[in-house]
Amino acid sequence: MRDVAPGFPRPGDRVLVATRSIHKLRELRELLADFPLDLVSLDEMGIEDEVTETGRTFETNARLKATAYARLSGLPTLADDSGLEVDALGGGPGVRTRRYAGERASDRENNAKLLRALRGLPPEQRRAHYVCVLALALPRQDGSIARLLTARGTCRGRIALSPKGAGGFGYDPIFEPASERPGGRTLGQWSAAEKNRISHRARAARGMARRLAG
Repeated sequence: MRDVAPGFPRPGDRVLVATRSIHKLRELRELLADFPLDLVSLDEMGIEDEVTETGRTFETNARLKATAYARLSGLPTLADDSGLEVDALGGGPGVRTRRYAGERASDRENNAKLLRALRGLPPEQRRAHYVCVLALALPRQDGSIARLLTARGTCRGRIALSPKGAGGFGYDPIFEPASERPGGRTLGQWSAAEKNRISHRARAARGMARRLAG
């Protein structure tokens, strides 16, 4: 692997991941395995503070979380803001993807609400795409932010007529990648290895790895 630029985290360095989701943490560890950082979650670091996502875009929220938790921890901090944009909903649920059916909604409840919203629409009117923005904040010793890097990834497809598969998380059981025919497999039926080749988070992670490698 190439040398990284000065000030960037190096292989083996501890990097805080601004999440409490074990699913996101596991995915990012897998996706950044070629750049072997010691990725740790907020809970593993004992950080109880919650940063409110007040931004209207994925980029804004990712930057907000990365910088806030970098200042709190003093560690390089990687933040993910991601979600689903559905054409028929004018780009919704967007930044409210995780809270689409309510602040404490489960994946099942979010999926059910989205399927109701699209009820009766044919496949060509169910187009959607996942978006992921990763932001990496590099703090100085005085708590200021030396650098802030971002990378964006998308995965295009459509919303299925009904849930299929128990793999993945979030909206995966009702998301058919564009490479599948209408009525084909959802991401909930893809293996982790298949998903990691085309997912929005995989594409953002590859972009971030390129930034880190210089």
